[in-house]
Amino acid sequence: MIRFGVLGPVVAEDGLGRPVALKGPMHRAVLARLLVARGRVVLVGDLVDDLWVSPPDGAVAAVRTFVAALRRAVEPDRPARAPASLLVTQGLGYALRCTTDQVDAWRFERAVTEAGAEGPAAALTLLDEALGWWRGPAYADFPDAGWPRADRSRLAELRLRAVERRAEARLDLGRAGEAVPDLDEHVTAHPWREQGWRLLALALYRSGRQGDALAVLRRARELLAGHLGLEPGPALRTLETDILRQEPSLDGPGAPDLAGEVLMRAASAYERVVPGVRLESAVGLLRNLAVTGAAGLTVAQEQRLAAVTAAEQLGDPELTARVIGAYDVPAVWPRADEPGLAAGIVEAAGRALAELPESGHDAARARLLATIAIESRGTRDPRPGECARQAEAIARDMNDPALLVFALNGVFMQSCHPAGGAVRRDRIGAELVSLASRHGMANAEVLGHLIRLQSSCAVAAFGRADEHARAVDELAGRHERPLAGVFTQWYRALRADVAEQVPAGRAETLYRAAAARLDDAGMPGMRDGLLPLALLGLRLRHGLPLASGDDAWGPYAPWVLPLFEPGRVALADVPEPPADLLAEALWCLYGRAAIATGDRAAMVRARRALAPAAAEWAGAASGALTVGRVADHLVALDSAATG
Repeated sequence: MIRFGVLGPVVAEDGLGRPVALKGPMHRAVLARLLVARGRVVLVGDLVDDLWVSPPDGAVAAVRTFVAALRRAVEPDRPARAPASLLVTQGLGYALRCTTDQVDAWRFERAVTEAGAEGPAAALTLLDEALGWWRGPAYADFPDAGWPRADRSRLAELRLRAVERRAEARLDLGRAGEAVPDLDEHVTAHPWREQGWRLLALALYRSGRQGDALAVLRRARELLAGHLGLEPGPALRTLETDILRQEPSLDGPGAPDLAGEVLMRAASAYERVVPGVRLESAVGLLRNLAVTGAAGLTVAQEQRLAAVTAAEQLGDPELTARVIGAYDVPAVWPRADEPGLAAGIVEAAGRALAELPESGHDAARARLLATIAIESRGTRDPRPGECARQAEAIARDMNDPALLVFALNGVFMQSCHPAGGAVRRDRIGAELVSLASRHGMANAEVLGHLIRLQSSCAVAAFGRADEHARAVDELAGRHERPLAGVFTQWYRALRADVAEQVPAGRAETLYRAAAARLDDAGMPGMRDGLLPLALLGLRLRHGLPLASGDDAWGPYAPWVLPLFEPGRVALADVPEPPADLLAEALWCLYGRAAIATGDRAAMVRARRALAPAAAEWAGAASGALTVGRVADHLVALDSAATG
């Protein structure tokens, strides 16, 4: 019997435990994708979409080739032309017909469930064996793929619960000392889990280390208060009191202390009811932290998904919707700082939307829709744009200014497709400024002025942009929003370069100063590759040599490198740029590469994408850089295509 492993890198082995050769990474990806489906049929089209960001020609045929190779590997004894019994074709897709015993993740789930119904000795045996099956993170070969993310998160959470249940079994068996090392590692890696802290303190106390137990509880208190502004939950507080009193109920196996049991049950009941309130308060604090500066933004980003995950564990979709939607931090830059975090939030919001009751909860629904729109920034998938429009419609119908501000932020994030949307974005910014000034929403007012600043730069209306830059700086100073100054500093470098036409050396100095501020701003989505792209635009417009020592292109490499290495990359294989504020700049660079190689099809492709932005400056919609007038690039493309 073939067995499959996903609790680590994806592997397969035969009935004798020998590895099955799975060939290359795409074969393993197909296998893993089918395992994620848990016996359900996966359509060929879905496999293509999951395996490639931009599927090549012949992708469907390639998938069929991968499947055929996998069949030969996992069903080596199947007679020629005999129907498959394990990796089967069904309709327009494929499925793996596995039993629970054939997949380590499925066996793990069963073992954890069975352990919950066993006494401590049997549970410990089951959990020791099951936890030993883990060889690394689930689906470790595919850390950035979207399709295994939900299954990976669920398995990771189940593993954490198994670690805690194993510790409980050891404590119940009087083996507290054995539990300490694993629990210490557990709380270090997962400091949000109060149950882990409670078990570690209890294990230390039962090992005769009362002082260490109290120190652990102090560490838990400091972490929760320092990062979330919250006191520990009742279970931790009760345990600390009991340790100080040396309550007999803490001494381990033996006759139960009825009063202590009542207290613990009461604490447990409180934890089931109150965590939602505490989580909503925590997210409110994270929202405020995110606009206080780089350190606060970093903490907020680190802890946000943990709060959402904790809310989902409580099984209340309305609470989850409130926790997700409470993080209405203004989003200006259309590239995520943490793409994995953003994808996780989008998936959680989608799950909460699906589970919300069909009627009522309009505000929660709108916030989830707006969250999907904001966190799906840069995508060309039409669904987030539709989510933004639905959120806006709900907010307008409810006449809720704060909700409308959040929804309009989502509309802004989905406003970059097609190109040339400066006028449309300026209207969004104007409405945000109007709403925010009437209702005293400082963050939204800063956002509105920044959007209007960017849209003004797109059409080189620098006098108007100056007014918005001054408004941003004044609001940021009054309300202590230091990160807003990052955007206005980049704007002033762009203004000096384009409007004031300072010498190229002076403009480069200003761009470098703006980039230095980004180094400590906690915004890698804006920082990575931005300075090299700005300097490339400067050199292009001044007719200077393109190469420099700052060419770490980061996420912009696919559209920049063909310009430096003409002919090395087939331009037909270069994907569309993300639908963001720099899309026009990247299309212009792609167009120059097409001209350099004489690729007429690529020229037509670039021209079609750029045509709606003919009246704008390429990249200036970012308020940070430009590679020149779009109209000039269109003229060059037309001349080269007809020459």
